[in-house]
Amino acid sequence: MGDGRARIAPVIVVGGEALVDMVPGAEQTNDGLSSLVPRLGGGPYNVALAAGRLGTPTAFLSRISTDHFGRALRDRLTASNVDISMVQEGVEHTTLAVVALAPNGSASYTFYTEGSADRLVADPGPLPEEVTVLCVGTLGMVLEPGATTYETVLRREARRGVLTALDPNIRADLIADADAYRRRFASWLPDVRLLKLSDDDAEWLAGADDLDAAVKSWLDAGVDAVVLTRGGDGLAVHTGSVTVSVPSAPVDVIDTIGAGDTVQGALLSWLHDRGVGTLTGLGETDWRELLTFAARAASVTVSRSGAEPPTAAEMV
Repeated sequence: MGDGRARIAPVIVVGGEALVDMVPGAEQTNDGLSSLVPRLGGGPYNVALAAGRLGTPTAFLSRISTDHFGRALRDRLTASNVDISMVQEGVEHTTLAVVALAPNGSASYTFYTEGSADRLVADPGPLPEEVTVLCVGTLGMVLEPGATTYETVLRREARRGVLTALDPNIRADLIADADAYRRRFASWLPDVRLLKLSDDDAEWLAGADDLDAAVKSWLDAGVDAVVLTRGGDGLAVHTGSVTVSVPSAPVDVIDTIGAGDTVQGALLSWLHDRGVGTLTGLGETDWRELLTFAARAASVTVSRSGAEPPTAAEMV
């Protein structure tokens, strides 16, 4: 286990992978290839960073390598006020993601995951009683045997009334059987209160179904709120009684790495700061304020290279 300790018992636990994004650098080879610069990341890792930097007592649940990258991953968590006492250690290598950037700053990924440390995470057992929020997603819910571990934790914590959040953050190249994954995704929904996903991921999960019908089916399955990130078009939320949209905050975009993860971390931080334990009591005004806060946090991240969520001071 890691040796990090938060000053305040964590109320948010984020579970999933920690990896290194190899981001294009400024230099080019004679073959026209860009140099690659390592950036610490991973969807759940970035969510934990975002919530921790915003001042919310947060812990990260994962298995991180003891290699050079792994040590840097742990150091960055503690520097961002994230408790690493739930982080397990492994001698296996750190997962790598090679990033390609489009002219508009959007990112695509090629992953190197075979035999990596994070997918071997063990079930930690029931989370501490102080924990009121659990967030999982991305590769952690795809790559076995870790996916089964996180699924077990999700179901167990949902049963005891924890506010559960999921961002599937689809990486289609790593999903061998799309239909099987969609069925598994559907099986999680009764245990998920907040479902946050990009519009592209929502359309992929909807498959042949109409997106509006798919969102309704996710709500009918038990989800309290579906938040959609729509890139430059902002954010939207759908609940059983409310639909709210807000624009994105204007900013010069460097790249979009970690933008959606920042949204998720900001959503969870806002809910914690206001003592919201259930989403069903939030009205249109609440959701508009929440989504605007999350959009503003994401605007800071996309104005920087790599996933660099804002601190609380930068959100004042």
